[in-house]
Amino acid sequence: MQDKKIIAISLALVTIMAGAYFYSTNGKFGSAAQMEAIKAKAEKFINANLVSPGTDAKIKSITEESGVYKIYVSVGTQEIVSYLSKDGKEFFPQVISMEEAAQASQTPSAQNTNQNAPKSDKPSVELFVMSYCPYGLQAEKGILPVVDLLESKIDFQLKFVDYAMHGDKEIDENLRQYCIQKDAPGKLNAYLSCFIKQGDATACLAATKIDSSALASCVSQTDAEFKIKAKAADKSQWRTDQFPPFDIYQADNAKFGVQGSPTLVINGTTVNASRDPQSLLNLVCSAFNEQPSECQQKLSISAPAAGFGEGTGSAATTQCEN
Repeated sequence: MQDKKIIAISLALVTIMAGAYFYSTNGKFGSAAQMEAIKAKAEKFINANLVSPGTDAKIKSITEESGVYKIYVSVGTQEIVSYLSKDGKEFFPQVISMEEAAQASQTPSAQNTNQNAPKSDKPSVELFVMSYCPYGLQAEKGILPVVDLLESKIDFQLKFVDYAMHGDKEIDENLRQYCIQKDAPGKLNAYLSCFIKQGDATACLAATKIDSSALASCVSQTDAEFKIKAKAADKSQWRTDQFPPFDIYQADNAKFGVQGSPTLVINGTTVNASRDPQSLLNLVCSAFNEQPSECQQKLSISAPAAGFGEGTGSAATTQCEN
């Protein structure tokens, strides 16, 4: 995370200096030669000064979007996106998508009171998310303490919405989390608990001692089986005009009518829930025929903040949805 912050700051300085030079000498900004020069200068500086030895940072591309330049920097498994004004004078480490925010604001809020789920001896709990959806991350923060408390007394599965709203990084992370759950299920909660705090997959894989070779093999096999990246690259196979499909759990998405991230399904029934740990514990415990003693435990009644990081936030139950 520290490397990421340093890169963002330094990339700002390098890009602004390079942009100002071309603007002052040519009176314009944005030709192919100028773009390549900025890319080469920034990439050389990053690798010489800002990343750990052996790490190869590359500027994958510079594109024009909404009147500014969008810069993609790849560092290991991370991709950093930044923005530069057309005159080369203003640098923006990140932006807020007004379109995505508008979609979220128009989503009907879930009921504040939890619905009762059907009962069983061992409740099935399925949480559908997108790995980079801020509201999916919020739901994960709320439910992980419940999963840690109830452990094998419930059957918890993390599943994914059948389209990806947040680019290639989300497709990669969805595949990664799917494979961790498949091949190292005992480490999933620890990995998720790390990832939802900082969004740094490399650091979290190291911290949880997940076999990187086995993980890469599973990711490759799963991608080939479901043609995830091939479909993402071919818009003729998209079910919507905006977002590529992510079809590992497509049948379950259709079965439960999943419309966005997060969607919670308990004992085969889609339920609305507040996202604080205590509300989620109450909801899951209501699905037992006979509640275990752990259901008497008290968890936090504060809704976690949406997105990466710690702390509390709004109790609104907004989704990322198409």
